[in-house]
Amino acid sequence: MFGIAFRGIREGASVFLVLAKIIFPVTVIITILQYTPVLPFLIELITPFMHVLGLSGEAAMPLVLGNALGLYAGIGAIISFEFTVKEVFIMAMMLSFSHNIFVESAVASRVGVSWWLVSLIRIVLAIFSALIINLVWDGGAEIAQYGFLASSEVVLHSWGAIVLHGFKTALMAIIQISLIIFPLMIIMQFLRELGLLHKISKLCAPFTKMLGMKENTSFTLVAGMIVGLSMGAGVMIQAVKEDGVSKKDTMLALIFLVSCHAVIEDTVVFIPLGIPVWPLLVIRFLTAVILTVIVAIVWNRIEKTQKERKLKYEH
Repeated sequence: MFGIAFRGIREGASVFLVLAKIIFPVTVIITILQYTPVLPFLIELITPFMHVLGLSGEAAMPLVLGNALGLYAGIGAIISFEFTVKEVFIMAMMLSFSHNIFVESAVASRVGVSWWLVSLIRIVLAIFSALIINLVWDGGAEIAQYGFLASSEVVLHSWGAIVLHGFKTALMAIIQISLIIFPLMIIMQFLRELGLLHKISKLCAPFTKMLGMKENTSFTLVAGMIVGLSMGAGVMIQAVKEDGVSKKDTMLALIFLVSCHAVIEDTVVFIPLGIPVWPLLVIRFLTAVILTVIVAIVWNRIEKTQKERKLKYEH
């Protein structure tokens, strides 16, 4: 048993280094940028488009901060303003799809998919969901009642302090990742060597098959849905190496997780904002299923056409 745990720790260290090399520098840069004119410029740039999404101009700040710095930064900005329930729900839906986009898209790109494609999918889903909600929901006009107060902002008075704050934030981010990735890799190693991973894959086979993937992709989907896109990508990197997950299945799994990851944390965190959270979970899950199935169908048709052309050419 100790040998299995040791091999899990070794694999965890390998995956952790891959993730840390991306997350640390990106987190440092983004954290520092919030103290420069860059984020205010982005907020000013997108403010005119807020009305189209059913939002007031002030909503630009939570969206920019949430996309750049993460969900908690976005929520902190939301509760700094007075928004309607509908506005908060729209922002929550958008941030569920596209929060922390720089870090998570960069990590996901290590699986072999371009970061810009991952980012584009998440941004399109966020905008599309906002447009649909704004069109179909007539309610939510009452002012949202927040369940907690905004946390105080960190005030820094020199560039040295800002850079140090950036490094501290990045260090905390990779420490938090290590607390998840090492236990996850150890569990995965036990599941693999004791034959339980195969049983889990068999159990989830109908769902993964419906999404157009083979059963050996199931653990990656479950891990990503529970612990998040970054961790899901870490498991995916390992699964591609150890379990022979194909490039096609890797791509489909990533598309699913781009839409629906860390479903527990990303849903629960919005409860204090006074909005219905179950629709957030349902919409994300259904979006992930529909999007993945569509891509799988298109991919299969393209493969079929290419095979037919190849056979025709050979004859």
